[in-house]
Amino acid sequence: MYEFDPTRIAKAQALASEGIAPYPAGLAVTHTAAELRACVADFELRMREEQGLAPDVVVDLAPLGRDFVFGGRLMFKNEMGKAGFGRVLDRSDRMQVYVKRDDVGDDAFAVWKKLDLGDIVWVRGSLMRTRTGELSVHVWELRLATKCVRSLPDKFHGMSDPEARQRQRYVDLFVNDDSRDVFLKRSRIVSYIRRFFEDRAFIEVETPMMHVIPGGATARPFVTHHNALDLELYLRVAPELYLKRLVVGGMERVFEINRNFRNEGIDQTHNPEFTMLEFYQAWQTWEGLIALTESMIAGLVAQLFESPLVAYGAHTIDFSGPFRRARYAELVAGALGIDEADARSLPAIEAAYKRKHPAWQAENLPTTLGKWWEKIFDIDVEKTLINPTFVTHFPIEISPLARRNDADPELADRFELFIAGREIANGFNELNDPVDQAARFEAQARAKAGGDVEAMHFDADYIDALCFGLPPTAGEGIGIDRLVMLLTNAQSIRDVILFPTRRPAANTLAEPTESGSDAV
Repeated sequence: MYEFDPTRIAKAQALASEGIAPYPAGLAVTHTAAELRACVADFELRMREEQGLAPDVVVDLAPLGRDFVFGGRLMFKNEMGKAGFGRVLDRSDRMQVYVKRDDVGDDAFAVWKKLDLGDIVWVRGSLMRTRTGELSVHVWELRLATKCVRSLPDKFHGMSDPEARQRQRYVDLFVNDDSRDVFLKRSRIVSYIRRFFEDRAFIEVETPMMHVIPGGATARPFVTHHNALDLELYLRVAPELYLKRLVVGGMERVFEINRNFRNEGIDQTHNPEFTMLEFYQAWQTWEGLIALTESMIAGLVAQLFESPLVAYGAHTIDFSGPFRRARYAELVAGALGIDEADARSLPAIEAAYKRKHPAWQAENLPTTLGKWWEKIFDIDVEKTLINPTFVTHFPIEISPLARRNDADPELADRFELFIAGREIANGFNELNDPVDQAARFEAQARAKAGGDVEAMHFDADYIDALCFGLPPTAGEGIGIDRLVMLLTNAQSIRDVILFPTRRPAANTLAEPTESGSDAV
């Protein structure tokens, strides 16, 4: 049984007994706080120009009238006998309200006196500036819109505990401005990306989130069961194979901003449920996608910031471009202090690694060159890639869906973009040879049978699709959550996901003592 705050519930019941509905319907607003500010700014500018007023002369706002309707959550209240001030937060900003008994009447002023912090209020009034110049709504009509029956967080500490903020995001959003700003910026980022691809004739599509065969990435899936079909299904780990089926069908430029699910660990950059952008373009190559990706990210930074130099943690990331490019083997060799040619030798690379890492005896060492490269890259290279860097020419062994490089079949026509030491994007020329793809699926299936839970299944239907012919195509995936982290200076992926995955727990929001007239 849920236990309500008896004091707050009693207040709601007392209001109802007096004929004041604690949860009325049908209330509408005409302006947000930001729109009120914009309206006043335009009016003051026009009046100064028309009347030749000096900058220090206060513009009379009375001609704007009394029909501004505004509503939001009461975050501050200061009572002064027969009048009072409050600060009300709506979706755009805070706005001060001025309530006077002689203006609103005895009944409405009685409601004002009984309001608690957290209550949602509706006001109609005119606009004014206080003696200090703060824009305020001079209230002529006031109503309670929603009664808050839960005390707000402590006025001094706010809601600073990360776990409480993530579990109760609905409180975090109206208590912490920085949190709300992160998610507003996230919305702008996603909107920009959508427009970017639509402007280039890409079609946005939706593909299944439940798969008979998980594919498109080497990852451990979530498993569920469909009762009507008596069928085991998997939440998708990636939409890649379905998107490429659409290219086979003639939809030559497609993209999807999608939710993926991977039954893996949780840390600062991983959440089991996350958002990806994936896009595929026929008659394109991985080099073309590099140029497209750089253009998109540079344009996004220009939309969000005044400078291409963006702070992230202790780093300042330079997005001015052109972004650096480096071959995988070049970076691995550099990390070990050997020639790039030696990095292609299994004995040489193993010896170099053991020299650099004396504690290697305690590690499970790879047995193939591709896995050696991957290990060294993960340990010694990735963390050094701070400014945007396109890493190219991955080993084919760790690129099961990428096309082989014509000049060096042991390498793939593949790249990844790293920024601030993290992978942001992964793209490659798509493998469109059905025979080669079938052989790689078979190798993945053998690895799975040998105990590799992240290896892919054999997808016969996808091979069927390739047999009809996939035109020369390049495709890419970009981690939206990590990109948002980067552009909001967030150090944890959980700070950019509205409701991140967490272990269930009891309510962690502290119940403070009522703070009366103090601000939150």
